[in-house]
Amino acid sequence: MTEILLFHHAQGQTPGFLAFAEQWRAAGHKVHTPDLYDGATFGTVDEGVAHAESVGFDEIIRRGTATAASLPGRIVYAGFSLGVLPAQSLTQTRPGALGALLLHSGVPTATFASPWPAGTPVQFHAMAGDEWAEVDVLQELSREISSAELFLYPGSGHLFADPSSDDYDEAAAELLMHRTLRFLDRLN
Repeated sequence: MTEILLFHHAQGQTPGFLAFAEQWRAAGHKVHTPDLYDGATFGTVDEGVAHAESVGFDEIIRRGTATAASLPGRIVYAGFSLGVLPAQSLTQTRPGALGALLLHSGVPTATFASPWPAGTPVQFHAMAGDEWAEVDVLQELSREISSAELFLYPGSGHLFADPSSDDYDEAAAELLMHRTLRFLDRLN
């Protein structure tokens, strides 16, 4: 069993996001899914991003960091799109991360006050044609971090692993789930 702190995307805790977390739980992992939006959800990525911008990305990261304070340091940080910000920040700045699963996004390591921790494994998952994902940044991260794996899926959908999203791609989502479960099993 691996303990995971999973952060939601810009649309909030959608039913599909929560269903994704349940798949990890069903595989025997302990998954925390904090709500960084105080219950708000949004029908589109654009609406969710506008809300996140009004809250402020630094505040989103701060909220995510606050949720980690009561959890063990030996944990996997994971995030869907916007949720990558607190997940990646915690991986880079909070000692003891077991690994990171960064889905649909990633930011340059220089964004945070600390480099990527040596030897800490990470997987990046995105669709090759997804404009929101900034695939060039993900490719650079996978070159920079020696313990990184980058998985690019055919297509251009952004939230393809969220079954409640219009971008949902069942085949890609199943492959992503398989790959992340193998990653989590290696950490045990």
